[in-house]
Amino acid sequence: MSYKVIDLFAGVGGLSYGFAHDPEFEILAANEILAPMAEAYSKNHPTVKVYNKDIKDFSIEDLTRDLGIKQGDVDIVVGGPPCQAYSTVGKRLIDDPRGKLFQEYYRILKELRPQVFVFENVKGLLSMQGGELIQTIISLFESIGYHMQKRLLNAADYGTPQVRERVILVGTLDKRPFIYPKPTHYNPELGTPSDKSLKPYITLGEALGDLPSIKTGEQGSVYRSEPQNEYQRLMRENAPTEIQEHEVPKTNAKLVALMEALPDGGSPKDVAEELRPTSGFANCYCRLWWNRPCTTVTRNLGCVSSSRCVHPRDPRPLSTREGARIQGFPDNYIFCGKRGDKHLQIGNAVPTFLSKAIKDAVKSYLKGEKIDGIEPEQKELTLFD
Repeated sequence: MSYKVIDLFAGVGGLSYGFAHDPEFEILAANEILAPMAEAYSKNHPTVKVYNKDIKDFSIEDLTRDLGIKQGDVDIVVGGPPCQAYSTVGKRLIDDPRGKLFQEYYRILKELRPQVFVFENVKGLLSMQGGELIQTIISLFESIGYHMQKRLLNAADYGTPQVRERVILVGTLDKRPFIYPKPTHYNPELGTPSDKSLKPYITLGEALGDLPSIKTGEQGSVYRSEPQNEYQRLMRENAPTEIQEHEVPKTNAKLVALMEALPDGGSPKDVAEELRPTSGFANCYCRLWWNRPCTTVTRNLGCVSSSRCVHPRDPRPLSTREGARIQGFPDNYIFCGKRGDKHLQIGNAVPTFLSKAIKDAVKSYLKGEKIDGIEPEQKELTLFD
């Protein structure tokens, strides 16, 4: 027997990745409005019935007609409604219709009545409307009988080479407390943890070190070395012989000169004045650190003038494949469409290692197992002596 899963706002399958790669779960169907994303999801999950529809037009009627699914047949619903209306990076306009998509999630929950659902979103959701929006969302889900719990989780704490905080709401039909996954990694810059089972954060160098060095306008298809660590080994399991999508577009000479001058983790303030751009926010045109996790990857991972995305050693932005690596997608994972489509698919995804941790916690909950984890809504754990 396997637990049955439906994936909403599916993207390319980041949030459901852990469930898709555990034989105790079966993803029956997924819905995604953007055609290149839906195509990529389908190619990576060929056994899943993928719908490419506006969520307003998707319902249990589709699932009943095509798969014979009735209310109560689905154990788990996962989904992260598009976050642009909530994000601290964007303008956070509550009038943006994308900010109302949680109501469609609520409608489908009413139709399916899963035992558990996972609702993922950006950290900015916590402060929207002075905190009122998230309370509205929670109250809406509670109104149909779900016991709600929330935590802010950092993907770096679970083995992702990226600092990426996400709000994880979990709703359950019974009132047993849902225990969130215990971190597996720690930030070594904060000292030595009291929990000796924790591993130090995965760095960008550890994640990307076996990929070839390339310059602006170049592509690389041959691995620089054999896997140098466990992270690289995981990324290269069942990978093609040649690296896919490790390329960057050509950048003008002035930008290349700026990137060449940037020190590790540096910003334009660290270079000669004549090389500095005349505009841009403080985190634009900035180099990443080789020996730290990446900052949060966005759809603009290949755009130098966007948030920090200059490769820590090469004078160029991140490649498509590097963005995928940082999100935890293995080297055989397929992305579809133009470069911009692929970067949107990567930048919007939930890191796969965070998905695996959430999946493990959901499985323990469904099985009634007691685990050593994090209670919902408690203060952050004190990891350091």
